[in-house]
Amino acid sequence: MVSILDEIAKTYPGLVDDISRPHLARLKHMKLPAGSVLFRPGDAATGFVLVFAGHVGVYLTGLNGRELRLYAVTAGASCIQTTLGLMGGETYSGEAVAETDVDLALIPAPDFRQLIERSSSFRTFVFKAFGARMSDVTHTLEQIAFVRVEARLAAYLLNSADAHGHLTATQQVIATAIGSVREVISRRLESFSKSGVISQERGQIQIVDPVALRVLAGDFPV
Repeated sequence: MVSILDEIAKTYPGLVDDISRPHLARLKHMKLPAGSVLFRPGDAATGFVLVFAGHVGVYLTGLNGRELRLYAVTAGASCIQTTLGLMGGETYSGEAVAETDVDLALIPAPDFRQLIERSSSFRTFVFKAFGARMSDVTHTLEQIAFVRVEARLAAYLLNSADAHGHLTATQQVIATAIGSVREVISRRLESFSKSGVISQERGQIQIVDPVALRVLAGDFPV
């Protein structure tokens, strides 16, 4: 049977050292079903999350009710909002939702603070992961500010479809993922459908012309 230390060492290289080992060895797996809420705006950070499987979406909600998906926490990644909360004492401004079944462990806040002070390996990992996540957030904001919605939508469809060009996603899910609103996505999908680029029916989308979608995506990463 694989120990949790072995899983951490495999999923989070560099995190386990002589100082962190006894703290991490005490951790327990937490299995959360899809739809579970890990934190909400105003909550205090209680621990540092280590994800082994699945992914957690982190969202911001504006005063007008519009949601923006900032990033996803997947195996080996960290949550920038949690790091800010643990290091700066700030409460969460966003909401984290398990978008699939998730397997994770939680490093309690007191242990996290001890390891930040005492373990150079742990500290290096946290700061490096924080920097990488900040880059992801900046990239998301740049997409919303400077990339046309057609390009973002085309890239989303190409990146989310399976090997047969099929994906299941509501218009609201797509809108949230690319920083738009459902009404805009509905019109763009209808336009794609009329042009013969996709076909769609009740949350089911089939890519018909991937070459045309790549042209629409332009320089957007696919």
